Amino acid sequence: MRRFASILNHRKAGFNANAMVVWDVEEGEEGEAIGETAAAFSAVSHCYLRPKYANWPYNLFTMVHGKTTEETNGIIEDMAKEIKSKTHMPLYSSREFKKVRIEYFTPAFEAWETQHIN
Repeated sequence: MRRFASILNHRKAGFNANAMVVWDVEEGEEGEAIGETAAAFSAVSHCYLRPKYANWPYNLFTMVHGKTTEETNGIIEDMAKEIKSKTHMPLYSSREFKKVRIEYFTPAFEAWETQHIN
């Protein structure tokens, strides 16, 4: 066995105020350092640095989890004190349509690839 892990269903655990917070941060090495700072917050489960676009200036994405909106907003405020950003915006989840762990290299995945990619 190479790996043994548990998966926490955050909603069932009471974390119902979840926000994808998008940040407009510097790119390059400074953006990398800012991303590492954001990822160090225990309430952050996902943290990605992505490209900016002409109509979307946000390039750092953090998924912040809290039990209440007030708690999550407080965490975001604490993060904003430590993260050098031009602006940020929380995008709260309103409905979950799909959440599954994808399994690679299975017969079903190979069939999907054959149908959609080849």
